[in-house]
Amino acid sequence: MRAVAFDFDALLDRRGTRSLKWDAAERFYNLSDVIPLWVADMDFPAPPAVVEAIRRRAEHPVYGYPLVPRESWDPVIRWLAERQGWTVHREWLLRLPGVVPSLNLCVRALTRPGDKVVIQTPVYHPFYPAVELNGRRLVRNPLRSGDGGWTMDLDDLRRQVDGRTRLLVLCSPHNPVGRVWTRPELEALASFCRERDLLVVSDEIHSDLVFAGHRQTPFASLGPDAAARTITLQAPSKTFNTAGLGASFAVASDGRLRGLLRREVEDSGLTTGNVFGVPAMEAAYAEGGPWRDELMAYLEGNADFTAAFFRDRLPRLRFLRPQGTYLALVDARGLGLEPEKVFPFFLEKARVYFDDGLKFGEALAGFLRLNLACPRALLEKALARIESAVREV
Repeated sequence: MRAVAFDFDALLDRRGTRSLKWDAAERFYNLSDVIPLWVADMDFPAPPAVVEAIRRRAEHPVYGYPLVPRESWDPVIRWLAERQGWTVHREWLLRLPGVVPSLNLCVRALTRPGDKVVIQTPVYHPFYPAVELNGRRLVRNPLRSGDGGWTMDLDDLRRQVDGRTRLLVLCSPHNPVGRVWTRPELEALASFCRERDLLVVSDEIHSDLVFAGHRQTPFASLGPDAAARTITLQAPSKTFNTAGLGASFAVASDGRLRGLLRREVEDSGLTTGNVFGVPAMEAAYAEGGPWRDELMAYLEGNADFTAAFFRDRLPRLRFLRPQGTYLALVDARGLGLEPEKVFPFFLEKARVYFDDGLKFGEALAGFLRLNLACPRALLEKALARIESAVREV
């Protein structure tokens, strides 16, 4: 039996900690005793090295503006090389306050009002306002769904892209469909982007959360042309459960694209890092490898447990096991409920808080997004509640 160094079974009470995940149901729906399996943060303590780095910094009682030395990038560079096979240089890196604000910054930096921006739907819901609220024109390139899972539709992309289309926003691994795009899929997309001269912003925040049998390929690592037209967004927040610390980064090997993004960051007044986010990021990438490896083994076990539960005890629902991320789709159309009633049914009858599939796009009407990143005992309790509720339909 494999020895483990970290306890992912510990049940931590997060209620009353101003946790979006745990306190939202009571605040927004006036419901108590709800098990939250929605927003993408984990119910696991951050790696001990991260906690210790924050504790050491917190011991000094002055929390002024942080100075970020150049060598603080070294753990990030080593991590990308060793874990993702991607050689990155210091000068390519920009520190940013989070992937969602960075996505907005990139849209503003790389396009002009009225330009068209492509997203591959259904997709992480902040992609939509990042385009539309910034005055750009949204182009939806729907993914194909079939027996073999979700795939890109390059034929549709070819039909839709025209001379006003400037940018494609890629989600890799894809949230919420859980695909880890293969290298041939990404190479085909890169070839199309070269043909049509599209810039690419690649959201790779889940890049370290890939299950056995699959391999993450950074889009910018495909070759010189892909690198020259791509800004990659990554962060330690999903991998190491540090989303509240406001620390992420962009990788841009092309000096012109990097300069455009840096100017947008400066014009937006976002040049100061988080005093706790900076040491947390360094510690995560320098010392968090063993923790991440055990996390993935635990998440794999949760995915196995959930798949078996749905197969054996919830046959009217279909669990779509992800290839990457700790987020999975549940097809609840077999219940026969109207799509807009699926989310409230599980919230009110089962007291389980999912993400409504509709928030990611019309293709997920009748679906739910389930967060697997919690102690197994909590997951089992939530699934038992779901089973009881489904019996009543």
